[in-house]
Amino acid sequence: MKNNILWVLLLSPIFVFAQGEWKQKFEQLGTTLPTANSYRTASGAPGKDYWQQRADYVIEAELNDKNQSLTGRETITYFNNSPDQLSYLWLQLDQNMRSKTSDTPLITPDEIESEMSGSKIQKITQSYEFDGGFKISEVSDEMGKPLKYFINKTMMRVDLPKPLASGEQISFNVAWSYNVQDRMELGGRSGYEYFPNDDNYLYTIAQWFPRMAVYDDVEGWQHKQFLGRGEFALEFGNYNMKLTVPSDFVVASTGELQNENEVLTKVQRERFAKAKQSFDKPVIIVTEEEARKAEASKASGKKTWEYYAEDVRDFAFAASRKFIWDAQAVKLDTKTPLAMSYYPKEGNPLWEDESTKAVANTLITYSKHTIEYPYPVAISVHSASIGMEYPMICFNYGRPDADGTYTDTKKWGMIGVIIHEVGHNFFPMIINSDERQWSWMDEGLDTFVQSLTEKEHYPDKPLKRGEAKLIVDYMKGDKEGIRPIMTNSEQILQFGDNAYGKPAAALSILRETIMGPELFDYAFKTYSERWAFKRPSPADFFRTMEDASAVDLDWFWKGWFYTTDHVDLSLSKVKWYKMDIPENQLENKGKKTKKSNLSSGESNQNLMDFASEAEVFNYQNVEEAAALSSRKKEFMNKINDQSIKNANANRNFYELTFENEGGLVMPIILEWTFEDGSVEREYLPAEIWKKNENVVTKVFAKDKKVTNIIVDPNKETADVATDNNVFPRIENNSRFDNFQNGGE
Repeated sequence: MKNNILWVLLLSPIFVFAQGEWKQKFEQLGTTLPTANSYRTASGAPGKDYWQQRADYVIEAELNDKNQSLTGRETITYFNNSPDQLSYLWLQLDQNMRSKTSDTPLITPDEIESEMSGSKIQKITQSYEFDGGFKISEVSDEMGKPLKYFINKTMMRVDLPKPLASGEQISFNVAWSYNVQDRMELGGRSGYEYFPNDDNYLYTIAQWFPRMAVYDDVEGWQHKQFLGRGEFALEFGNYNMKLTVPSDFVVASTGELQNENEVLTKVQRERFAKAKQSFDKPVIIVTEEEARKAEASKASGKKTWEYYAEDVRDFAFAASRKFIWDAQAVKLDTKTPLAMSYYPKEGNPLWEDESTKAVANTLITYSKHTIEYPYPVAISVHSASIGMEYPMICFNYGRPDADGTYTDTKKWGMIGVIIHEVGHNFFPMIINSDERQWSWMDEGLDTFVQSLTEKEHYPDKPLKRGEAKLIVDYMKGDKEGIRPIMTNSEQILQFGDNAYGKPAAALSILRETIMGPELFDYAFKTYSERWAFKRPSPADFFRTMEDASAVDLDWFWKGWFYTTDHVDLSLSKVKWYKMDIPENQLENKGKKTKKSNLSSGESNQNLMDFASEAEVFNYQNVEEAAALSSRKKEFMNKINDQSIKNANANRNFYELTFENEGGLVMPIILEWTFEDGSVEREYLPAEIWKKNENVVTKVFAKDKKVTNIIVDPNKETADVATDNNVFPRIENNSRFDNFQNGGE
């Protein structure tokens, strides 16, 4: 009869723990997400009526190396695929962020510092001599007749002579010019760098032409002003571009080169052809010797480079007479794109050794986890202090010292930036999310796949982001300095951790701990395939990940993306129940064992003996039985299956109480160490917190005696306080404490 007490405790329904505040952590997102419709389904897939606009461009432009300016003229053909009638169109004028009417300096907080640089004073006084912003010289219809337009800072409205009906298209012209800024002094995503030693310029040019703003089913016109941080929302289309530059310049660009016979020498064309068949290493198309000769001689005359790109949402280029150029073919499942790099002599030897290789590795891993890379080229361009992405081309830092030497930190940093920026071809250049609104949908997803690429191809490279343990310091920080991931780009605090690090860590936890790689990879690839060359919203991502996996993840999205809660699960209480001890004798009851050093040998960390720290109970003890209430005894008397009693007579029962001190519910991962030295790992899904989000108790039956219990032993949930994850507790004594206790 006395042995029955165990089953009373396990089966009785009358025990209810204090709930604490209920914050609906497991309620469905429901109305938090937009209502599904025929454009975007509840499964997360595009609906039967999904639509998106299209804009094709024919551009002719000239880059003036003498005064660092750019002049251009474009014909835009805009296709209204929406069900709506449009009476005006909106275009983005991103260069106007640098105009005298820009809001950017007005919304940038300033403080007086004890020592202030000249550039800091200039930012406050706005006393720049630089004349920035677009100079629009023409807006006209297809026949050259002027169209009415209005410029509102970084946006331009073009008023149409008659409304553009659903299914119709319109072509119109825009002519413009602007002064290219010195990126090294004024900053920015594009611009020029001047090299005084050889009196030459290297141009990395983007946001350089008026571009169509997005019109979609989610926002209507996405015409939030460009303030500098929130990036871009753009339409897909085809581009024909003719760029005139000095005759000795080399141009790297979005798209495929159309006139190589006119701009490359015979020898360079032969090298280019050879590169298309080289899978093991890059082939140098423009050598360092040729680049040095060009930068020293500065040939007169001009040359026009022609590029064509299909199904891209933007277009960028880089140009300089300083460029070395190499290329290598990359074998994917059905496609063979070229990985290419353009860099000045100042980038060598690091760039020749590592850049194109990193581009190729990126295409391989991202194609495996998302979609096969669809474009013909992927380009990495060297610049001194930038990492920025555009379709098929990106600008990346990583410059060795003047003598050509570089540290491992510089090498790994450069490789990481190249992987990240080339990876942006997938997020958002193909899977076309709205960067102006949701930075995490491109930066966070890209950073996550970047970490997979680095682990696959560069196992020696230290990871900076993309694992749970790497986001702990941020998660445990002052909440006043933290915003939820689901925050508009311009309002985010600690941008790198919020938009890059936390989403990447969340997805890593989702893949490695919650869903498992097989389920996660299938769902993630499904999302990528569904939304390639389309415009997904956060709801489309959340819904697809659940739809393709049969895993309810609303609790995960709510906690990680909509709150600033952190993970801190505490193993607050352990009770040890055992049935095989003689009557009236509690094993180790009241016994204090001597502290002993951990196996690590750290003299300031001592582990209390398990039996002395746990509440130990013997179910044959008369006093314990007598303390039971009459209701418990009634249940006890009903349990009369002697075979069950006998089967569990020698087992150890451990009742563990866990407290959610950080607010973010997560799975409970346990590591049990037994008396014989063996170790067992156990996983409890996050749903264990469903009935009580604050405290849960769970009983475990073990055949062997336990000596140690650890929660999250491999630090895979981003738990910010591991000292309360261990039982028995580890005492962290100071040297003074050890001295007082007679230690050294």
